[in-house]
Amino acid sequence: MILKKILLLHGAIGSRDQFTPLIEKLNDRFTVFSLHLEGHGSSDSSDRPFRIEHFAEGVIEWMDKFGHKKLDIFGYSMGGYVALYLALHYPDRVGDIFTLGTKFYWNREIAAKEAGRMNPEILEEKVPAFAEILKKRHGYPNDWKQVLHKTAEMIEALAHKPAIDSLMVKRISHRVRIAVGDRDEMVSVEESKRLAGSLENGEFMVLPNTAHPLEKVNIDRLASYLKEFAM
Repeated sequence: MILKKILLLHGAIGSRDQFTPLIEKLNDRFTVFSLHLEGHGSSDSSDRPFRIEHFAEGVIEWMDKFGHKKLDIFGYSMGGYVALYLALHYPDRVGDIFTLGTKFYWNREIAAKEAGRMNPEILEEKVPAFAEILKKRHGYPNDWKQVLHKTAEMIEALAHKPAIDSLMVKRISHRVRIAVGDRDEMVSVEESKRLAGSLENGEFMVLPNTAHPLEKVNIDRLASYLKEFAM
């Protein structure tokens, strides 16, 4: 049996290593690929600001390097935004898309709130265990504090000028499933349903008993949804 190829794209302040449990569940149905988005994990450092378009360029460069002409994509959180950007600007390189917990609609108030959570000094004081995770996740040549600062700046930039606006998204013709957890405190069911309805071939799914952090998602259930979506 020829396995479908799928690329997993991580979220903001994340890394490809977070997908290890999911990859183990998908290997029987997919040839699975993942990568660190620019400036994350142990990827090459960059002086460029974090931007959706820069992350997308990095994905295309990675695909070219390893000879992938076209891949299906699962994008978690920010990775889903990158996947939609790829579908819009590099439509021939992208197959079906499945997103989970992707925040597409930003305004200045929400951006300021989320950016405020990216203060490394406060994290070290208030949530030291999570700060330690980030330190280990973003090693040389990157620095976890810079990842946080650059992510906060990107979020505020998205509120001023989205990488994809509400009219652009309507031009995406790929089959896209927009999924969101019913306990997601960052992305609402209503806005996810709105995004799915704006897509030409959008589908909408609510994951029960599911919060935003990938580590709190039921991986067995997510893997089964991805397999069903690929049928």
